[in-house]
Amino acid sequence: MSKCAYEIFSQLVEKLHEMGEIAYEHLFVDGTKIEANANKYSFVWKKSTNKYEARLDAKIEKLLPELGIKYGIAAENLEDLIGQLEARVTFPFVHGRGKRKSELQRDIEQLRAMSERKQKYMCYNETFRGRNSFSKTDTDATFMHMKEDHMRNAQLKPGYNIQFGVEGEYVTGVLVSSERSDHLTLIPLLEQMKEHGVEYTDVTADAGYESEENYSWFEEAEKECYIKPQNYERSKTKKYKSNMALRENMAYDTDRDEYTCQAGQKLRAKHIGKRKSKSGFESEITYYECDDCSNCPHKKTCTRSKGNRQIRVSKRFIAQRAASLARITSEQGILLRMNRSIQSEGAFGVVKQNYGFRQFLLRGTKKVQTEILLVAMGYNINKLHAKIQKNRTKTQLFAKLPA
Repeated sequence: MSKCAYEIFSQLVEKLHEMGEIAYEHLFVDGTKIEANANKYSFVWKKSTNKYEARLDAKIEKLLPELGIKYGIAAENLEDLIGQLEARVTFPFVHGRGKRKSELQRDIEQLRAMSERKQKYMCYNETFRGRNSFSKTDTDATFMHMKEDHMRNAQLKPGYNIQFGVEGEYVTGVLVSSERSDHLTLIPLLEQMKEHGVEYTDVTADAGYESEENYSWFEEAEKECYIKPQNYERSKTKKYKSNMALRENMAYDTDRDEYTCQAGQKLRAKHIGKRKSKSGFESEITYYECDDCSNCPHKKTCTRSKGNRQIRVSKRFIAQRAASLARITSEQGILLRMNRSIQSEGAFGVVKQNYGFRQFLLRGTKKVQTEILLVAMGYNINKLHAKIQKNRTKTQLFAKLPA
C-alpha cells in the first residue's frame, strides 16, 4: 500500500479537479504534530550521545597503549587489539558465580563492551539524520511538543510533523516530516506535490513558514506567496514601536549604508559574511557596528555586549519580508489569510477533534504517510458529501466569514 498510496490520493485530487471542486489556484498550507506509535521514554538525544561517545573515545585512547605495553603487542585500533588478544586465548572463558576470570579474559571482555558501545553510538549518529533526537521504537519519529500539550507544559513526545496543502476545503497535498519546525517543510511539500502534477499560482501560510530560503524559492519559481512575517503581530504593539534596541526602529541611510539609533549613534557596515541554514541554504549577512557606545545612557537597554552594539542584517530577507507584508495586507492577501485560517486549520480540526485521530497506529515514515493519506482521502470524500448536501459545490473561497 505504501508504494501506491500517494498515487491513489493524487487520482482522487484529480477527480475533484475534473468535477470543478479544485481549480489549482490558491493553496493554503498548515501543519500539526501528531504523536507516533512509540514509547514516551525511548528517547535518544544527540547531545548526550556525542558526550558519551567522546568520553568513550578518550578512555579507549588511554587504554590501548596501556594494554599494548602490558601484553607486548602493537595495535592500530580497538578491533585490532581485540583480535590479537583473542589469538592468545588457549583456554575456555569461565562464566557464572564462583568462577574466577583470568586477567586476559577480563581485559578482552572490557574491550568487547567498549566496541559494542562504540558501534551503538555510530548507529545512533547515522539514525539522527540532522535531528537532535529519535525514538528507539520508531527511529523516524522525533521528540517534539504536541500542539495540544503546549498550555500544559507537557513533556516532549515522539511524533511527526504533518503538513496539509488545502484548496476548496479539500486536502490536495500531504507531507510527513521528522522536522520540528514548519519552515523546513514548505519546500518539500510543494516539490512533492509538483512531482505528482499539482502546482498552484500562489501559496498562503502563517508566520511559522517565514524564512529567506522559502521567499527565495518562490522568487525563483515565479510564484506568489502570502506568508505572514514573524514580527507582524508584535509590530502593531506600542511596546514594539517604542523599543529603541530593535533594528526596525532605527533610521537607515541607503546611500551611506548605515543605521542611526534613537540615541543618534551611527551603526556602520563593517564586513559581509555568509550564513548557512540547517538545510544548506546560504544567505549573505552584513555586519554593522556602532562607532562608540561607551558613554551612551541607553546601552543597558540596547545591548548586553560589553563592547559596541552590533547587528546582523540580511538585506535580501528584509526586502522579501517587506514585499510579503505588502501582499498580505492587500485586499487579496486579507481574503486569502482568512481562508487559510478557515480551510487549512479547519481540516486539522476535523481530523484531530471530530475524527479523534491523535496518534498513529503504524511506525516508520512510509507507513505513517500511508495512514495519513487514507485519513486525508476519507476527509475529502466526507467534505464532498457535505458540500453536495449544503449546495456549496464548485466554491474554492469564502468571500466572508461563514455564519
